[in-house]
Amino acid sequence: MNDRLSPPATTSPAPVTLRSPLRWLALGWADLRRNPAPGLIHGLLLAAFGWLLLWAARDQFWWLAGAFSGFLIVAPILATGLYHVSRARSSGRCVGMAEVAQLWRSGDGRLVRFGLLLGLAGTGWVLTSAGLITLWSPEPILKPVDFLRHVVLVRDIGLFEVWLLMGALLAAPVYASSVVALPMLVDTSVPVSMAVAESWRAVANHPGPMALWALVIAVLAGIGMLTALLGLIVLIPVIAHASWHAYCDLSQRPPAPQAPAPTPT
Repeated sequence: MNDRLSPPATTSPAPVTLRSPLRWLALGWADLRRNPAPGLIHGLLLAAFGWLLLWAARDQFWWLAGAFSGFLIVAPILATGLYHVSRARSSGRCVGMAEVAQLWRSGDGRLVRFGLLLGLAGTGWVLTSAGLITLWSPEPILKPVDFLRHVVLVRDIGLFEVWLLMGALLAAPVYASSVVALPMLVDTSVPVSMAVAESWRAVANHPGPMALWALVIAVLAGIGMLTALLGLIVLIPVIAHASWHAYCDLSQRPPAPQAPAPTPT
């Protein structure tokens, strides 16, 4: 564990407005700059896992689609250790990977169950997507180039737009269920059902800012993917740290008590 003291982040709850996503990103970036090692290690490991998926399923579109859908949906679970980093930062502590690893060694069954539910959601999306494309596309989709040629680049408006709309409709409840629930499960001992209910309540109370926050996350994830996953090394920890600050504002979580100053010797 690393108990070095650092200036605490600004974590006092603020009113949630359309400007809040920018505030959360700024705070997330500040957390990463102050304590970069845990975030960059998370980002590098997730990017490396993405490269492995690309290599293993590079010529099999449906394997690739399924792997990356599951990767994107479950990635927030894999980054939950960074919520602990931001929480410690708000009290003036700078923690290392050893302390982050304790969160995983604790074997919190709530996070395991939530991760399994997210995995099932990703599987449902892949099956639904496969059914839609198989029934609609005039040509078989076997390789990524087939999807690009016969779905994305076709001149007629139809399949690709419906596919995107269906993806957004299926992603919306996953986002609403997890945006507050995941950091709440790390921060408190509430059951999964209560955390999910609080997450839905936060989204319902702030629809505009939360829709914008979802768009920001999607754009940043897209940028990370389009940079051959290299951008994810930095963007994943920034999003994770920012998500902690989003949770603090949405739940009106009080600031963590500041760590006592070291006694002079």
